[in-house]
Amino acid sequence: MSFAPAEIPPFDPVWNGGVPFSYQSPDGLTLAGREWRPRQSAPSVEKIPVLCLPGLSRNTRDFRDIAAFLQKQGHHVVALDYRGRGESAWDDDWRNYALPIEEKDIDAAIEKLGLSRFAILGTSRGGLHALAMARRYTPDRLAAVIFNDIGPHIEMRAIHRIAATLGRNMSYSSMTDVAQSLRQLLGMQFPVFSEADWLKLASQLASGHEGKVVLDYDPALAHQFASLDDAAPVPDLWPLYDAVKDRPVLIIRGSQSDLLSEETANRMVETHPNAELHSVQGQGHAPVLWEPETHKRIAGFLNRI
Repeated sequence: MSFAPAEIPPFDPVWNGGVPFSYQSPDGLTLAGREWRPRQSAPSVEKIPVLCLPGLSRNTRDFRDIAAFLQKQGHHVVALDYRGRGESAWDDDWRNYALPIEEKDIDAAIEKLGLSRFAILGTSRGGLHALAMARRYTPDRLAAVIFNDIGPHIEMRAIHRIAATLGRNMSYSSMTDVAQSLRQLLGMQFPVFSEADWLKLASQLASGHEGKVVLDYDPALAHQFASLDDAAPVPDLWPLYDAVKDRPVLIIRGSQSDLLSEETANRMVETHPNAELHSVQGQGHAPVLWEPETHKRIAGFLNRI
């Protein structure tokens, strides 16, 4: 597949891109997020708010399509940029790019936005946050969880794959070059993607700065994986999954995923009294949440809460 130079069409700054907001972390960093509030023409029945938490090096742009769709259904949708990602400030200490620090940032955003009851849509790392939050928030607050290609058992080969590229090749001459790089790295995981799909994905991961196109995260994030040990045991997160068994769960898995195995996804359904599985064909880690079928499946799940 060859790529012709192309410009990414602009997204509506209000409805597709969400309305930006900022807040302070407990340790003083300025963090960012976006929210999509229901349109006036949305259904009058109050729908549950949805908190979207992205993957390790990702940002709020990953949720543009699903957020705009849920907004039209009457949901208030919020997406957060972790520290060092997207529009949030970078941390001078890379050791703070850690789950325990980020969870305090997430709690601060929930308090700022006054989310008294909500569901989580967590992609990859966002799903790990959801597992931990199920112990901090009771079902009358955190009412449901959507896990996007993540579960209590993580395939370490996928972690090594991600670690091998994190923080490298951060700057490109064009968005087309970003798309070509993504296709080389992820083509086996997304075999059905067209040129337009790769360009769209590139626009979610990168943006223009001083005449260059750069990936929107602090490359120091890679230090989190500097000490990966092949001999170390894989963390057992199944006890954390027990904490979500008192609320509905939707598991989204890419059929090509190397991080969430089919075996783990099936076990998540079999051991949970109110869980369902949605498989996205032709996509790997993590499903991009663009397709109408996935939109409808997520909306239907939320409507049943």
